[in-house]
Amino acid sequence: MSSARDTVLGRIRDALALAPAPAVGVPRAYRTGRTLPDGERLALFTDRLLDYKARVHPCTADRTAEVIGEALREHGARRIGVPAGLDTRWLTAYDGEVREDHPDVSPAQLDTLDAVVTASAAGCAETGTIFLDGSSGQGRRALSLVPDLHVCVVDLSTVEAGVPEAVARLTPERPTTLISGPSATSDIELERVEGVHGPRTLVVVIRTDV
Repeated sequence: MSSARDTVLGRIRDALALAPAPAVGVPRAYRTGRTLPDGERLALFTDRLLDYKARVHPCTADRTAEVIGEALREHGARRIGVPAGLDTRWLTAYDGEVREDHPDVSPAQLDTLDAVVTASAAGCAETGTIFLDGSSGQGRRALSLVPDLHVCVVDLSTVEAGVPEAVARLTPERPTTLISGPSATSDIELERVEGVHGPRTLVVVIRTDV
């Protein structure tokens, strides 16, 4: 008498024998190549970010440090973390403690930080999504998830109109984090709770002339 295991495996083999051959050359006719003028792209990206309850500060490149400093002071951030490779000129208007992250920094140590400042890899105007890929200036995922405030700098030149166009900017082999507003979830009664899985506050500094 065959065991239950043999019976199950036999049925799986029978099902596989009757299954159609796997498709070759799956068509990927995604909608690509969409563009929007800078002004429309900025307006759409900003609208989506605000809808997600992010704080948005468009500025010219020469005001990056000023805007970051103002955002950190507004939230009372006295100790911040930064990834290796972050442009140090962005922090010249900040007078608090700056700690550069590295892999040996534990989550408990990250939790002592008031904020984190990072760059970004790309953005999607249509969905209000920011992409981080762990490269220079962006750091590891834990750094952008544990501190309660994330100040993220996005160059408008890296913001695409739609998802396929934004994804095309990414390197598939890199660890990608997608951010759509501050961390939030809802319970069974649809009560919104923020800061559960990541930063409670997201500040996006959009550099419009880079």
